[in-house]
Amino acid sequence: MELDLRNRYKRVIPLSHHPDFSQLGYKVIRELGRNREGGRITYLANALNYDQEVVIKEFRFTSVSTDWSGVKAYEREIEILKKLNHSRIPRYIDSFETSGVFYMVQEYKNAPSLGLRRSFHPEEIKQIALSILEILVYLQTQVNPIIHRDIKPENILVDEQLNAYLVDFGLARVQVAKIALSSFVAGTPGFMPPEEQFGHALTEASDLYSLGATLICLLTNTRSVEIGKLIDDNYRFNFQQLVLHISPRFRSWLMKMVEPNRKRRYTNASMALKALGPIEVVGSATGIDTLVSTIQHRKRATVLGLATVVTLVAVGGTLMSCQPGDPVRQLLEATECQSFDLKASCQEKTGH
Repeated sequence: MELDLRNRYKRVIPLSHHPDFSQLGYKVIRELGRNREGGRITYLANALNYDQEVVIKEFRFTSVSTDWSGVKAYEREIEILKKLNHSRIPRYIDSFETSGVFYMVQEYKNAPSLGLRRSFHPEEIKQIALSILEILVYLQTQVNPIIHRDIKPENILVDEQLNAYLVDFGLARVQVAKIALSSFVAGTPGFMPPEEQFGHALTEASDLYSLGATLICLLTNTRSVEIGKLIDDNYRFNFQQLVLHISPRFRSWLMKMVEPNRKRRYTNASMALKALGPIEVVGSATGIDTLVSTIQHRKRATVLGLATVVTLVAVGGTLMSCQPGDPVRQLLEATECQSFDLKASCQEKTGH
């Protein structure tokens, strides 16, 4: 069996020629993209039977050791796409195999990838974020929620009207329980949430981290392969000085999206979408923005300072008692608030 597989994968289509699918009802127009390491080539083609442009994705497995896992991923992607019906997820059309090479046919969307060097105004980036969040809400509200697991600029297409399309469900997983465990570490470094890297449970907040990282790349005009430049030694995104033109509330929203601790992110796409909607992307800080921003970025210093005050007073012989509702306790608890939504997050902690 292994020898047979090796022989099959030696049949390589010359790079100067496109494969002939005319007997299957498709005519290749041109090559759209090539992932040499992943063994994937994407073609634009005409569906001869119904005169429609389609995308044909070729899956070529280069070694026996990766054949079975590759085929499994290919079959899993088809299985997931068959269940989906969303205008901004290219729908599954067909699949076939020729000479040991696998192909999948999908709907074609005339929209370039964010992986290409493109510049967007912050307001446009917000629109792209809203568009992707709407797709994630759809995925997360399926009977069995779906986690994409590989959201990054290359897997997001955006047309001239700023409609975003989510592609490449090769790593996607159906979340059959409230919390699904990752079967193996997969994804793209820098965009992969920490819980994926360490083999912890994946939740509906996992894709939010990847989307947040993607938006930060767009805002800072950073290429995907250079995303590591935005991550500090504590594995946190450090980009604030590069986006001084955006509002503090939008910066805070982004920081919550890429919070390493998944429990401190938005719980799901619906909550992130609701929070982002009313936020002004560009603008100066209001008084409350400045206050909360100070608390968030200096909360360790604040807690230390308060502890020092309490200690000094105690040494001086004065007894300080922090009863429920005490201003000191309220301020300490406020430092744990991770959102500008003071009436929601902070109110739960302070009771005011």
